[in-house]
Amino acid sequence: MTTAIVVGSGPNGLAAAVRLARAGVEVTVLEANSVIGGGARSVEMIVPGLVHDHCSAVHPVAAASPFLDELTRTSDLRWLAPAVDCSHPLDDGTAGVLHRSIQKTAAGLGADGRRWRQLFGALTTNFAGLYADVTQPALRIPDHPLLTARFGAASMMPATVLARLFKTAEAQALFAGVAAHVFYRLDRPMTSAVGLMILAAGHEHGWVVAEGGSQSIVNALVAELESHRGVIETGHRVTSVADLPPTDLLMLDVSPSIAAGILGSRLPRRVARAYRRFTHAPGAFKVDFAVEGAVPWTAPSAGQAGTVHLGGALSEVVASEQAVHLGKMPDRPFVLVGQQYLADPGRSVGNINPVWTYAHVPHGYTGDATEAIIAQIERFAPGFRNRVVGMAVRSTTEMSVDNANYIGGDIIGGASSASQLLFRPRVALDPYFTGVPGTYLCSASTPPGAGAHGMCGINAADRALDALGHASP
Repeated sequence: MTTAIVVGSGPNGLAAAVRLARAGVEVTVLEANSVIGGGARSVEMIVPGLVHDHCSAVHPVAAASPFLDELTRTSDLRWLAPAVDCSHPLDDGTAGVLHRSIQKTAAGLGADGRRWRQLFGALTTNFAGLYADVTQPALRIPDHPLLTARFGAASMMPATVLARLFKTAEAQALFAGVAAHVFYRLDRPMTSAVGLMILAAGHEHGWVVAEGGSQSIVNALVAELESHRGVIETGHRVTSVADLPPTDLLMLDVSPSIAAGILGSRLPRRVARAYRRFTHAPGAFKVDFAVEGAVPWTAPSAGQAGTVHLGGALSEVVASEQAVHLGKMPDRPFVLVGQQYLADPGRSVGNINPVWTYAHVPHGYTGDATEAIIAQIERFAPGFRNRVVGMAVRSTTEMSVDNANYIGGDIIGGASSASQLLFRPRVALDPYFTGVPGTYLCSASTPPGAGAHGMCGINAADRALDALGHASP
């Protein structure tokens, strides 16, 4: 029987393991930590029974994954949607508001509604085809060339250029806040790509959360793997391929530099050089809050939104992201707030609600951004501080210690420069293949990148099966 070892149990590692196990491969997953799931975990913190997502929290792109969609029909995985997908409040009490409905979003954007419909209408109407193309490596002929070309033309623009196509402060801020998920300075080419994809996915599927927490995604993957006799071993850190038993396939759900360390001299020189040149994104500084009652947002839409972006107007978002990219901690960092309990009330305990936040900070940041995060929330929700009954802080350094793949606090698997967005982790027809026979990289450092969608693992597993002459399930 064909055997496989998967190093790492994040969503991509588990997705690769499931794909291989379904094809009849005998799969063992090795996880360094005592618990599985990587960034897609959920834990009780601060107050007993209060459920907080460990890292990954809101899943528009994962909900679009055909692979995970299948799991929603065969497992307990369920997507839940808030009344408002995303709100980006401004200092005057107004906000840019994102709804699943393009028409409702456009109506709220006033003079910019028509342009919003023009930008996202075709992308959303044909989203399944777009998703199938953009979740594959760039060096291939797309199945939907006209649609992909339309997406590509807009994606090539710096986010600052695309944002300024809108005239209202609300629309500009809304787009800028979503574009900031790219974790890169927004005046550079291709920084519109991530924002466009997340917005199109949201208009098609909503900015949903997993019922019970992101851990539910992992639980569904584990159940499917075990139904095909896959095995998971925790507390097993892999530092060298020499420490592993013989296997036909080795799948690495790790960053390129860690893969280079594991494979050592077996890695071809050109690949080793590319892996060691791979650059990482700025860091994340995370604070979870236990809050009595609702957050007292000034903008009403923020009180209904599963996600709230705190960065002020377009110019401020651009300036703070540029500072972070240059290694400077801004006084007012871009802060993401998750209110998953609005869609999934079972995460709360009585009138105590879990509020999830993190700030964009410089790569390797060693300071404390807690007060900066609280100040940004207070700016748009005066009195928030008085409702906090407890909090848990995870610094950028602690991020990288907890998960070795989060180098310097990078939670997205690599810097979103134009070259790395197109060709990650290196320029190759098969970016998953390491050059070592039977060995593949399947982490978020491969196409299509960050998220709990599992597509990096699926793509890598499909390449591995093709090389062995196995049909993909």
